[in-house]
Amino acid sequence: MGRLNELRLISRVAQMYHIEGKRQADIAQHLRLSQATVSRMLKRAEAEDIVRTTVIPPVGTYSDLESALRERFNLPEAVVVDCSEDRDGAIMARIGEAAAHLLEVTLAPGEIIGVSSWSQTIFKMVENIHPQKSARAKHVVQTLGGMGDPSVQTHATQLTTRLAKLTGAEPKLLPVQGVTTSREAKLLMLGEPFVRDTMDLFGNITLAIVGIGAVEPSELLARSGNIFSARELADLADAGAVGDVSLRFFDKDGKTVKTPLDDRVIGISLEELTKIERVIALAGGKKKVPAIAGALRSGVIDMLVTDKFTAERLINFDLGMEPQEVVPV
Repeated sequence: MGRLNELRLISRVAQMYHIEGKRQADIAQHLRLSQATVSRMLKRAEAEDIVRTTVIPPVGTYSDLESALRERFNLPEAVVVDCSEDRDGAIMARIGEAAAHLLEVTLAPGEIIGVSSWSQTIFKMVENIHPQKSARAKHVVQTLGGMGDPSVQTHATQLTTRLAKLTGAEPKLLPVQGVTTSREAKLLMLGEPFVRDTMDLFGNITLAIVGIGAVEPSELLARSGNIFSARELADLADAGAVGDVSLRFFDKDGKTVKTPLDDRVIGISLEELTKIERVIALAGGKKKVPAIAGALRSGVIDMLVTDKFTAERLINFDLGMEPQEVVPV
């Protein structure tokens, strides 16, 4: 009976704390116990299965899909957002909204943010961010060059400068071609002091926000003027490339794919991204599933923000399964 009496008292302590909302000090005084004893009993209540923690996700969230993504790809964290339409425009808008909230609530003072300026989903994120008053970043660093079509490049520059303004940071631009005409041209541009000043900050970035692209250039990249030749796309396909992060390509297993194109890109490398403490990828859409899967297997990504349709496809990718209707929990 001794154990039963012990468990009865533990149960009473747990009831007072979890159901009646009493503080540990008040419980100790009421039952004539020490506060240390009350603390130990609360821990025992969990160990003895007297207290069980139940998490009930709200409607419109997808904790099961998030758990499955973490397990399938050994991913530290995943955010799956609700979306009413399996369409790229709607998907990018919902991911952008969720990423904006995530950045607002997790931004640390003095953060150095690296941002790829060629992602339409990142554009959507910036559109939804509210000006930060308390946690202010130090720098927002453009991690991929631009300088294609002037109107598109202006858009890319505005993304970096607007994000910097919203987060109270100083923008560090990379106003050179993301894809140069030759390796020699790249070396010449890397000699410019303002280019070196920005690229020297790559090693200090604490948070990188990236998009994930398929091998075929996105609409934004195509409009920039930085499109690849048919020969270069064929070389990437022959090398097994399935996608890119900041124009650094990888195969289905996440291994870096090196082609002559890599020697003409001015921007952060996958190796540099791997060293950054927190890398958040924003990506969704049926066409990008192989690319996203490869990126997750690269070990570069710490958090994926995607939509419910893409999440379901990723979980079933390479398993020969068709995604079922996704029901929120």
